[in-house]
Amino acid sequence: MSPQVPLRHSLFLRLLVTSVLIAVLAVAATAWLVTRTATQAITQQQGRSLADEKALYVALTGYAATHRDWSGAQSMLTLEARTLDRRITLTDSDGLLMGDSATGPAAATPRGPGPAAATIDPLHLGLSLTGGTDSIDDRAVGPYALTKAQSARLLKVAKDVEICAQSWGVGVQVETRPSGRPDVVATTGGDAEIGQQVVKRCQEKITMPVLPAEKKALDDLSTRVNRCLKLPREYGTSVGIDFQVAPFKYPDGTGSWTLDGAGRASTCLVTSRRAQLRDYVASPVQLYVTDPSTGRSRVTFSLTRANVEQIAGTAFAVLLVTTLVTALLGRRLIRPLRALTEGAARQERVPVSGKDEISYLSAALNQATERRDRAEAQRREMVGDVAHELRNPLTNIRSWLESAQDGFTRTDTQLVDLLHEEALILQHIVQDLADLAEADAGTLRMHPAPTNLRDVLLQVMDAHHSAAHTAGVKLDVQAPDNLPTVFADPVRIRQLVGNLVSNGIRYTPSGGTVTLKTWAETDFVAVTIEDTGIGIEPEDLPRIFDRFWRADPSRTRATGGSGLGLSIARQIAEAHSGTLTARSTPGVGTAVTLRLPLAVQSG
Repeated sequence: MSPQVPLRHSLFLRLLVTSVLIAVLAVAATAWLVTRTATQAITQQQGRSLADEKALYVALTGYAATHRDWSGAQSMLTLEARTLDRRITLTDSDGLLMGDSATGPAAATPRGPGPAAATIDPLHLGLSLTGGTDSIDDRAVGPYALTKAQSARLLKVAKDVEICAQSWGVGVQVETRPSGRPDVVATTGGDAEIGQQVVKRCQEKITMPVLPAEKKALDDLSTRVNRCLKLPREYGTSVGIDFQVAPFKYPDGTGSWTLDGAGRASTCLVTSRRAQLRDYVASPVQLYVTDPSTGRSRVTFSLTRANVEQIAGTAFAVLLVTTLVTALLGRRLIRPLRALTEGAARQERVPVSGKDEISYLSAALNQATERRDRAEAQRREMVGDVAHELRNPLTNIRSWLESAQDGFTRTDTQLVDLLHEEALILQHIVQDLADLAEADAGTLRMHPAPTNLRDVLLQVMDAHHSAAHTAGVKLDVQAPDNLPTVFADPVRIRQLVGNLVSNGIRYTPSGGTVTLKTWAETDFVAVTIEDTGIGIEPEDLPRIFDRFWRADPSRTRATGGSGLGLSIARQIAEAHSGTLTARSTPGVGTAVTLRLPLAVQSG
């Protein structure tokens, strides 16, 4: 049985806590969203923004532009508040009350429940509210105000200009400024630019005078502008009745004079006009538009006790359903995981059902179990093979030594030769095992160098000539003289080819042939060791490179070696980034081909 998982580490508990947490967040987010949406809806329906109350801003600004204080604004505040069904409060910058449309809860101030809706100052208009481009209200006329008689006098001159323009076929009309001064302007009908030129020409013929009161105010304004521009007296500018600064020259610091267009002059003009008009308009105030009963500037949504209880009950129901559903799903999820854990603990296959992640995990665990079983079987087989390979020479050595010890065998040269031969067999097996261990660990010693495989084949043929002659087998080498070189360890390549030649001689009957062939391919140099021996059965061919595998199950020394030669050969080939393949036909022979890449430095 698998160990019991502590509750605090349980996947089921973590899944349950996560689901409940998500549910809590979802309920909280939903409640906030509902409250926020309700507040916005109520605000849109019951509370008007200042953009919708533009008329109030325009009215209050107009009052401030035509009055020196707010003492007479109470009646207007009361009327506007009744029209808007809102409370209107005015304070100065320090929060001192300047006007209030009603009595009741304290009005919103800088220290109150909400920010001011706007600042009422005719000399600093909110362009986003007025939609204009002039920051000074044109209703703030100050010293430029004309009497009715003065306005009537100028109106007669304006009528003469109008008649002059109409005689040229231009439509014009007379407009009166808030100060009472009339202006003749071309109407939109026809070409407006041509109309303005005609009006200008008529005004040159019929001059509309600047009255003494206007001239006095303009002279004062010009003085303020020159003082702001810091112009020398002889280069002073002037401001016209249309509040435009006449062109002037301004020093650039090098003794020369450059013409200043609008830039600083326009800034000084606005600053000077504000200073000139400040005593003629009401002081700036903060405007608060609030709820008549609460004094708050924004309508909010307040939850009653019943609403709170209803939301709490709904949230509890959602959490309860979430917990129950999560518990059911969690148990269904944990059940196959527990079966998987128990199967892994018992090292057994587990059932696979479905196509979800747990099924894939179960299949992967079953595959790992199969690989482990195969590896364990191979390990046991290898241990048995090693023991068998070592037992034969050790048994022979022990038998000869015991026979000599008992006096049945003479300790002569023949005995020594027999013992030496068995010791060489042991040494060969141990060396093969060491080579395989190094190859598995990636530490097989290699000393690559430019190598001509034709020379290697000739050396191997010479080394095995005696064994082949004894077995009655002919060795033949087929290699071109212009074979490209490869970068390989010549000793290891001789070992590889030598193992293949030894196998070919061993399994080729007397009178047969073992051929060593090499040739160049596009990216490789190939070597084939081909014999005319007994061949290998098709079902055995895939296993010839397995360790300790031999076609003869009895594993007698007369039918083969240790069974490690081909395994070592493949390891050497792969260490050189090469391949080793085999093909065989029973009763015809076997061919093993080595391919080594050109210009690849391995090792």
